[in-house]
Amino acid sequence: MDLKMDYSSKLLSDEKLDALVVFVSEDSDLRRNGLSSLPRALKKPLSSLMELGVFSGKKGTKHHLVTGDATWKQALLVGLGPVDKLDGEGLRRAAGKVGQNLSGLKADTVGVLVTPLLKKSGKLSLGTVLAEGIQLGAYEFKQYKSPDDDSPKKLAKLRVCDPRKLTDSKSVKVGTVLAEATNSARTLGNTPPNDLRPQQVAEHAQALAKRHKLKCKVLEEQDMQKLGMGMLLGVSQGSEEPAKLIILEYRPAGAKQTVALVGKGITFDSGGLSLKPGKGMEEMKYDMCGSAAVLGAMSAVAQLKPKVNVIGVVAASENMPSGTAQRPGDIVTAYNGKRVEVLNTDAEGRLVLGDALAYTVDKLKPDAIIDLATLTGACIVALGHYIAGAVTNNDELMGQVQGTAQRTGERVWQLPSDPEYGEAIKSNHGDLKNIADGGAGTIIGGVFLEHFVGDTPWVHLDIAGVAWGVKSIDYHPSNSATGFGVRLLLDLLQQWRPLKK
Repeated sequence: MDLKMDYSSKLLSDEKLDALVVFVSEDSDLRRNGLSSLPRALKKPLSSLMELGVFSGKKGTKHHLVTGDATWKQALLVGLGPVDKLDGEGLRRAAGKVGQNLSGLKADTVGVLVTPLLKKSGKLSLGTVLAEGIQLGAYEFKQYKSPDDDSPKKLAKLRVCDPRKLTDSKSVKVGTVLAEATNSARTLGNTPPNDLRPQQVAEHAQALAKRHKLKCKVLEEQDMQKLGMGMLLGVSQGSEEPAKLIILEYRPAGAKQTVALVGKGITFDSGGLSLKPGKGMEEMKYDMCGSAAVLGAMSAVAQLKPKVNVIGVVAASENMPSGTAQRPGDIVTAYNGKRVEVLNTDAEGRLVLGDALAYTVDKLKPDAIIDLATLTGACIVALGHYIAGAVTNNDELMGQVQGTAQRTGERVWQLPSDPEYGEAIKSNHGDLKNIADGGAGTIIGGVFLEHFVGDTPWVHLDIAGVAWGVKSIDYHPSNSATGFGVRLLLDLLQQWRPLKK
């Protein structure tokens, strides 16, 4: 659902609304809920519902209230749970519940009431959290569905109603930008692979750059050959679709530090000659979600304008079997000169990322790098679908990432990268091999990538478990890409602190 969202600090009695969203805690006292000033047409039935136990404000619950009053016809009541357990992520999820249920209101203009109760969620901006949650929760991917005459009419306007001025229009705008950027990343991830190949990823980046006045450069395969990107080219050689290395640059006046965001962009991963099982292979369109997050983040960067240089790098390729495909046992030469023995062609993400990282360090010289990749199934085994795995060479940078993960609800967990793991990927015939014997698959993937960043502070985020398939989080649609990483990256960049030398 496309939402037009705005902000108003007018008195509720002066608003012209078809429906009102009201957040309610598990406290039956309307005054303590900050709802004593509600219009009588809403306050009286709400009080009755809570007294009768029909609606208790329990976390994750909602109730559609129809009043019959000419002015206040309906309200959507959304439960926050106990006040003492409410935090920013809890409010974001409750707002996601609102987004999921907007179409059911069948209203033109819906207001979302901001009350003092919501301030108990913590230090995060209320306007930003509400705008994020609602618009993320309202996301739908219906581009390939035939028009449905019975579908609910589109909501004309969603208004954050803040008569007590507890937030502001700027905060709502920030949340809207973040949600729109995340939703654009979701749409890239959800697009079927016959319509999103490396060429289309490059075209999307070029259009984004033109729209937001960013610098954009696309390296073609002949450029990669001259540069010696043997790993990226090796992955691509089985496909008829040529690979692309895409660079977007945002450089504000006066910025002294540069942060690079590098995304894995395998637009379809069959596994190559190390072919994946047929069941679930259709989900491998999501193997470009790291690059989708980078592109979404660059869109938001251009609008929110953090005071740091930001470079987005996307390594886009297909991994396909054919007579020209890379073979298990091939040894390829990476951009930085390392010889890599390819023992499994389905461990291709680290190959394309390795060349992208080495190029970024050598040519673009960032002060820090964050890479995002749906790299290993092992990460799903370790952390499930709620937390991304992280490997780093710099604890200070990792600390900044963990702080932003806490604020945005896009959680990460640091994994070890002790020297013993590096021993496991030494090759008998080259410098490195792309898989190891035994376990620790997520760590091994990260330790492999560390060979291509040199001394540059770097954090690798394995988003295999969180990029799609997330359930029971109200602002994430089921059976969809999540856009994980966009909000995390923007918060990191907006709060950026220069690293110690």
